[in-house]
Amino acid sequence: MDYLKLSKMMKAIAEPNRLQIVDMISTGEKCACDLLDNFNFTQPTLSHHMKVLIAAGIVSARKDGKWHYYSLDQKNIKVFESLTNQIFKKNVEVH
Repeated sequence: MDYLKLSKMMKAIAEPNRLQIVDMISTGEKCACDLLDNFNFTQPTLSHHMKVLIAAGIVSARKDGKWHYYSLDQKNIKVFESLTNQIFKKNVEVH
C-alpha cells in the first residue's frame, strides 16, 4: 500500500475550500472562472489551491485561451478509492 501517496491526497482534500472544489468538479470539468464565482477569494488563491490538488494527483488541468479548466484525475481517484477501501473494508470485516 502506498501510504505516502494516500496521505498526500488526503492532506490536499482536508482543507475545506479544496474539498468544495473537488466536489464541484466531480460533476465534470469546470473553468477557473466558474469556480471563482463560488468563493470569496482571489484568482491567485484559487491558483494555489489548484496547484496543491494537481500535485496530489487529484485534479488535472488544461489551458484554453486565458482560462484553465479543471477536472478530476480519474486514474488517481480510482487509486484513492481503492486504497481507502482497503483500509476501511478491513475495519468493517473485523467487526
